[in-house]
Amino acid sequence: MFDIQNYTSFVLAVLVFQLVPGAGTIAILNATARHGIAVGMAAVLGTLLGDFIMMFAAVAGLAATMQANPMLFQALQWFGAGYLCWMGWQLLRTPVNTAPASQTEQSSPRVYFRQALTVSLTNPKVILFFVAFFPLFIQPQASALTLAVMMAHVTVLSLLYQAGLVLVGNAVAARLKTLPSARKIATRLAGLALIGFGLKLAANNR
Repeated sequence: MFDIQNYTSFVLAVLVFQLVPGAGTIAILNATARHGIAVGMAAVLGTLLGDFIMMFAAVAGLAATMQANPMLFQALQWFGAGYLCWMGWQLLRTPVNTAPASQTEQSSPRVYFRQALTVSLTNPKVILFFVAFFPLFIQPQASALTLAVMMAHVTVLSLLYQAGLVLVGNAVAARLKTLPSARKIATRLAGLALIGFGLKLAANNR
C-alpha cells in the first residue's frame, strides 16, 4: 500500500515506537498535569513539529552529514542532555502551588510548546532512527511521494497516541487533585524522570 512494503508491520512499528516512554512523553504529561488539556495539546504539537523536522532532516540527508562530523553530533547530544537536566532541575526546585492554576498560567501554552519542541530537537539520535527505519519499508521502485506518505503516517499516528495520552493524563490528574500533595509529587517525579533521561543521554554520549 502506497509503495510501502509490509504496510501492517510499518504501522505496528510506529505504534510500538510511540509506546516506548521518552523525554517527550514526560514533557507532555507534565504540561497536562500542571495546566490541563489545552496546554498538554500545545506540548503535543511541539513534539510533533520537532519529530517532523527530524524526519525531514533524515530524508534530506542531514544524518549522513552528522555522521561525517562526529563533533557536531556529540555537541547536539550534550546540549540535549544538559537541557533535559536543566528542565528536570527546574521542576525539582520550583515551589509547587497546590491550589488550582491561575487563569494567567492556563493561558500560556506556548511555553510548553517551546519546551516540547526543544526536547524533540535536542535528541539527534531520532534522525538516525528514521534513517534506519524508513528504508526497512520502502520498495525499490518507490517514489519520493512514498517518503512523504510515511512521514504523514508517523505524524498522524503520533498525534492520535499523544492526544490520547493527554486525555488520560488529564483524567488521572483530576483524580489526584483530591490529594493535597499529589501535584507536588507528580511534579517532582517528572523532574527526576527528565534528569534521568538527560543523564542516560549523556552516558550514551561517552
